[in-house]
Amino acid sequence: MKLENTKAQMRKGLLDLCVLSIISKAEMYPSDVIKKLKELKMIVVEGTLYPLLNRLKNEELLSYHWKESNAGPPRKYYKITESGSSFLEELINTWKDLNTAVNKSIKQAEK
Repeated sequence: MKLENTKAQMRKGLLDLCVLSIISKAEMYPSDVIKKLKELKMIVVEGTLYPLLNRLKNEELLSYHWKESNAGPPRKYYKITESGSSFLEELINTWKDLNTAVNKSIKQAEK
């Protein structure tokens, strides 16, 4: 098993949580989400985000609207829905539980 593949899969598994968290602060244009994910070192490839946004929209966790742009065609801006906020809260709780369990596991391995 290659380390880079495992690291990429770990990041990919947390993208829903990260994207919903980022968008929960304010409506966002996808390139802004990509920028934030890159700053966090959470995105593997840019093409990963667009299918993820579409899936979250189809699951009614995100919605979008079009805004006129001074630099070209209108842009699609995403925002979190009420059900998306509830879902995010559950993901955060799950992450906290998983983080605790993983940290305990790592501490046991270090002994």
